[in-house]
Amino acid sequence: MSLSDYIYDGTRHFDIAKVSRDETKLCKDKNEAAAKMAENEKKLDELQQKLYAEKKEGLIIIFQAMDAAGKDGTITHVLQCLSPHGVYEAAFKAPSAVELAHDYLWRVAREVPAKGEIAIFNRSQYEDVLIGSVRELYKTQAHADRIKDADVINNRLKDIRHFEEYLYHNSVRTIKIFLNVSKDEQAERFLARIDEPEKNWKFSSGDVEERKYWDKYMDAFETAVNATATKENPWYVVPADHKWYMRYVVSEIILKTLQEMKPEYPVVTDERRADFAALRESLLKELPAEKAEKYLSKKD
Repeated sequence: MSLSDYIYDGTRHFDIAKVSRDETKLCKDKNEAAAKMAENEKKLDELQQKLYAEKKEGLIIIFQAMDAAGKDGTITHVLQCLSPHGVYEAAFKAPSAVELAHDYLWRVAREVPAKGEIAIFNRSQYEDVLIGSVRELYKTQAHADRIKDADVINNRLKDIRHFEEYLYHNSVRTIKIFLNVSKDEQAERFLARIDEPEKNWKFSSGDVEERKYWDKYMDAFETAVNATATKENPWYVVPADHKWYMRYVVSEIILKTLQEMKPEYPVVTDERRADFAALRESLLKELPAEKAEKYLSKKD
């Protein structure tokens, strides 16, 4: 078992009924996962700093999941090591009236990171082919009569794939992470939100209502992954029944991606170094002699 077993890049079919949601094959226990995550965090921090300094590529990290799968906690625990410079989160909730007045990718395009930045998408454009498909929301959204309802979701899947290809061609990568929680585990987490006072704020009766559509959501996830998984912008389907394992795997996914991007600090040219030398001398002249001596001794 390796990380590659969780990758869907268009070379194999994703069958959601055949993948495990509770396996922990890459780590034997929580302690090992914590130790490996600590090592990964150091590497992630260094690579992100290089990415920000180099400004050659941007990165979008998409998190999709059923409610209570652990998106918020995973984002917090895995990515807290990153500098706030050049890293931001965009949460996509139910679209506003203004957003509905535009094309459905409009609000997503506004959050695309600049080169050197990392954007974390808490939900994403995929909401429009997941809940949009399951609840048939497109039927209440205005679109031209020439577009048949039956074609809306297929058209959107094509649009998303092309949109991600366009971004890749313009030096913005997209990695898509599906936190795959089981229906039973989701029920237990909902019960914890009801029974534990400090978690009451997380509970919404609407989340339980959506469980009626579980099978339709699973079909929608399977369709979305198979329609949009590519080598350049792959999907990762991560077992999510054990939060400690899920978070460790996510750290490995992000680390793998940044390592493949190979960011480096910009090379300082000889001309630039010559400028540094002149500026250094100028600054030293402005300092009192005893302070300047400290820097002169460092150079020696």
